[in-house]
Amino acid sequence: MAYSEPVLLKRIPGVAAERKRINLAAYRATGGYAALDKARSLAPEEVIKLVIDSGLRGRGGAGFPCGTKWTFLPKDIHPRYLAVNFDESEPCTFKDRYLCEWDPHVLLEGIAIAAYANRIATSYIFIRGEYHEGAEILEAAVKEAYAAGIFGVAHPGTDIVHQCYVHRGAGAYICGEETALLEALEGKRGWPRIKPPFPAVAGAFAKPTIINNVETLSCLPYIVEKGPAAFKAMGTAASAGPKLFGVSGHVQTTGVFEDELGIKMSTLVEKYCGGVKGKYKAAFHGGISMGVLGTDQFDAELDFDIGKKYGVLGLGTACVTIMNDSVDMVKVARNCVRFYSHESCGQCTPCREGSAWLYKMLTRMVDGRGRTRDLDLLLEVALAQGSMPGTTICGLADGTNWVVKTILQKFPQDFKNAVKSDAVQGVDLTVAGARV
Repeated sequence: MAYSEPVLLKRIPGVAAERKRINLAAYRATGGYAALDKARSLAPEEVIKLVIDSGLRGRGGAGFPCGTKWTFLPKDIHPRYLAVNFDESEPCTFKDRYLCEWDPHVLLEGIAIAAYANRIATSYIFIRGEYHEGAEILEAAVKEAYAAGIFGVAHPGTDIVHQCYVHRGAGAYICGEETALLEALEGKRGWPRIKPPFPAVAGAFAKPTIINNVETLSCLPYIVEKGPAAFKAMGTAASAGPKLFGVSGHVQTTGVFEDELGIKMSTLVEKYCGGVKGKYKAAFHGGISMGVLGTDQFDAELDFDIGKKYGVLGLGTACVTIMNDSVDMVKVARNCVRFYSHESCGQCTPCREGSAWLYKMLTRMVDGRGRTRDLDLLLEVALAQGSMPGTTICGLADGTNWVVKTILQKFPQDFKNAVKSDAVQGVDLTVAGARV
């Protein structure tokens, strides 16, 4: 069955005036929680196998196989926890917010299925601090689920009573990193942990913990109800299933849209957004952390192989930001690095100091005070081995590296125009003294 109609957004009409938030009664009326009933009739191992066979990969950014992650839990060690990563703080990303504010029960059913399959005692939905309305909507939906016996009951065949809570973050980007999320969940400062141990072994409160993204868990009801083959019929061999795409920037119509993985970015923009406003120049295809797609990459396929083919880090959140030819990419780089410098937790020196120096250099260029040597220094700080990439506990420094590297390499002329020396025209920004 190829992609023909929405899976995740099937209950949410596309026109804003027609949308209506889905409560428990409306969710059940459209087949909601039937998949949970089916899952509870199976052995937990059978549910895990369904997820593995579906090829479901994480929709939060990393793309790790969901079912495989579940198998990392040590056997017979309890209690176990599920942490739902709803700290959606990646710039230009808003797909999970859209899904949960309109149809929260699809996430709650996914949580209940995952909790049953993995014998989870407690699930925490860690929601971004700025999502005030979304938190209230989720709280109300969770109360409905408790009243209906979705939560607060023992998993069949066990005495493990599954509880579910909404936990609000304090507005820190770094808590989107899974171990920083766990620290914040425990009431500590959101600093990433050194791994190992990995969360599956010692996560929340030093107990085995699964961490999954909102969209990932929301795919589970369809997989259980329709089967792995139906899910794998959508997308590509390595990137199975439907995907939510949040599109913003220089397009005629912005919003959250659903299609299958592997769709070309140009097709996505033309099919759902009415095309580009002006002439296409560049795009962030999955949040700024994954790097930028160049002018000749408008037809890039949005799947988990995008990094190998287009010189970016990966698919990321698959939320696309289109930029037209009015955009100065030096200013884009400066704004991105300003964000990273502000959001660095400060634990690792290369990230804390490197992002701050990158911001100072790029600000100098934007202000018209750039010099030829700044280009070499920029690449040295951002890219040289032993400076920022690969030297920190979490991936924030690497995200800074990728956004600077890809913008520099794909838009060299913008940077050459930003410095005052004519000699810069001969500088090769693909190497420029740094070991890329």
